Formats: sequence, C-alpha cells, structure tokens
Amino acid sequence: MRYSYHLLDVFTDRVFGGNPLAVFPDGQGLSTEQMQRVAAELNLSETVFVLPPETQAGTRKLRIFTPAVELPFAGHPTVGTAVLLAETGAVPEHVEHIVLEETVGPVAVRIAREPGQPTFAQLTAAQAPEFGPPPPAPADLARVIGLDESDLLDSDWAPAAASCGVPFLILPVRSLEALAGVRMDQSAWERVLGDTWAPHLYIIAPGAPGVDLRARMFAPAMGLGEDPATGAAATALAAHLARRENGVATTHRWTVEQGVEMGRPSTLYLEADVEAGSISAIRVGGSAVLVGKGWMEIPSDVSA
Repeated sequence: MRYSYHLLDVFTDRVFGGNPLAVFPDGQGLSTEQMQRVAAELNLSETVFVLPPETQAGTRKLRIFTPAVELPFAGHPTVGTAVLLAETGAVPEHVEHIVLEETVGPVAVRIAREPGQPTFAQLTAAQAPEFGPPPPAPADLARVIGLDESDLLDSDWAPAAASCGVPFLILPVRSLEALAGVRMDQSAWERVLGDTWAPHLYIIAPGAPGVDLRARMFAPAMGLGEDPATGAAATALAAHLARRENGVATTHRWTVEQGVEMGRPSTLYLEADVEAGSISAIRVGGSAVLVGKGWMEIPSDVSA
C-alpha cells in the first residue's frame, strides 16, 4: 500500500541544517514491524508515524523509530511533527497548544507562528527528571570518546546521568577543540557503557559567543552514530543544568548548538522551571522547516 510522508529539517530555520525527519501523517494500518522496516529504509535519526489519539486530551498519537529501535520519546520528532501538523492544517491556525501522545506519556507542545506560518514548537517533557547512578571512571570515558582524561571536566562539571524519558550520560569537556576531536571507539563504548543505565552520550563544551553550550550526541544503542540535534538529550541536559542551580526559584534558560561538526548546525532552546527547590517543568524548543514530500510503497509482508 502507498503511504505519503514529509521531510523536515528540525532545530533549524533553513533547509539542509538541523536534524532531518520523516513524518508519515497517517500511519494507520501499519504494523510495528512495517514501521521499523520503513525507518531502517529511510535511515534517518528518526521516522514518525502519526496515528489518531487514544485519549480525549490528545491531538495525535506518535510512534517514533530510529533505524534500529522504537523510542518512548524524542524531541526533534515531537517538534517537527507539531510544526508539520500546523503547516498542513491538521492543527487549525487558532490553536497554539496541542498534546502529542507518546509512549512516555502525553507531551504538551506549544506552536508559534509568524504571520500565520508555523515556525517554532516547544515541548514540555512528560516525565519528571530522573538522575542515574554514578558514571564510569573518567579514564574509561575518555577512552570511549578518543580523548585524554585531562580533556574532561570534573568538580561541578563532572559527568552525570539524567533522563526525562530517555537516559543520557552528560559528559562535559574543556573546550570546543576537545569537542571537535571526539572520536568514538565502538569497542570501548560496548565495554564501558553498553550495559549501563545511560548508554547514550551527550558531550558538551562551553559554547561560542552568544551560545551557552555546544553539544554532540552519540547513541550506538539506538543504531545511531552521531545525531545533529537531539531534543530528548536536551531535556536531560536541562534537568542536569537546573540541578546545578542549587534550588534558585526561577525559569532558567540556555541556548545549545549541536550538529556543527557534522555540517548541520542546529539550535535548541532549553528552559527549566524551579519552584520550592525542585524542578517543576522542563521545556525544549526550536524551529523546523518543510523540505519536501513523497510516498513509499510499503508491502504487507516485510519479513526478511
């Protein structure tokens, strides 16, 4: 059967930047196996299949796949799908707030428009922040990313594991030069991180002027090499950064760039609300642009 899909670039305001995304606006009738095979065929970081909502509060249900696995939550598919639903009229122009049902739970999304044109979406993490066990030794982590142990930060910026639905190990390095020099060692990753609570790496460094941080993300466990923009990792990072603010009650904001080393510059806007010493909300937003659309003939029998 023939299914249509759209291509978007997410966490950017221009074509050929950000993170590419495929969205099938009507995934009804497809099995889990078919969806997974389609995602593997397209070989993008994520592919989204949009389904009718299962709750009265939901706008749509999303199923999100990397080339290798289904994800309970992902940021750039959520942001990109929200912009697409507004762009195609599936979300009326007067509607600013929608709810996208994902495996992690209902994800609230705010859509912003510039003279009627949807250009930006901001998600609120459905799952409260969770912080994982202590990470492996710095020397082992340095081997995983091909750097010297002296390139890693410590003290207040020591590595830490966090999650708002998908766990990431946040690994700070000293400089943009160190970040650019990261080279993943697959065998070291399997040995050091493969079976840990947070096997996915979000490596951060102090940003260039006007940007708080620059990041790179590697997720071999998801079937991904490097990802140019990762909203789920950004929610984990926002939780980690908010925890470092020592309970100061306000809305904390950070700007993160990612994908620069891949030639796909991306910008992610992070927010964390802190009230009474606790993190009450995590938000990640960014722009998205429609690149194109097409169709795929998906056979009913996708067995190997």
